[in-house]
Amino acid sequence: MTNTASAFTRQFFHGTRANLEPGDLIVVGYQSNFTEAKPLSWVYFSGTLDAAIWGAELAAGSGRGRIYVVEPTGPIEDDPNLTDKKFPGNPTLSYRSRDPLRIVAEVTKWRGHPTEQLEQMKASLDRLKTEGAEIID
Repeated sequence: MTNTASAFTRQFFHGTRANLEPGDLIVVGYQSNFTEAKPLSWVYFSGTLDAAIWGAELAAGSGRGRIYVVEPTGPIEDDPNLTDKKFPGNPTLSYRSRDPLRIVAEVTKWRGHPTEQLEQMKASLDRLKTEGAEIID
């Protein structure tokens, strides 16, 4: 379901390790943080800070995790990787778009998940990769 009105009525977040500035665009064509598959044809984001924290913590690369407030520049839809497959409805407020996300600001004060919880999530993702599961649609 495409939803453009919500893009202008709520705040969205994107977690990554990329060092970006307000006005920069997050665009399709980059590899996922969760798989070595081909570059993505979607950009992913969330309406919850917690989901963005997971993105920042699990992102590939060596830089520090960063969370950005983002503004979709086009139509958005529920992220099918989480909605209905794992969480009926969309309680995580997870979305995707084929259009860029514009960086509005960086969230500089956030608390990551406890180390044990983060390690469990990484182990779960590693297990899915080993099993050949499609993590990103």
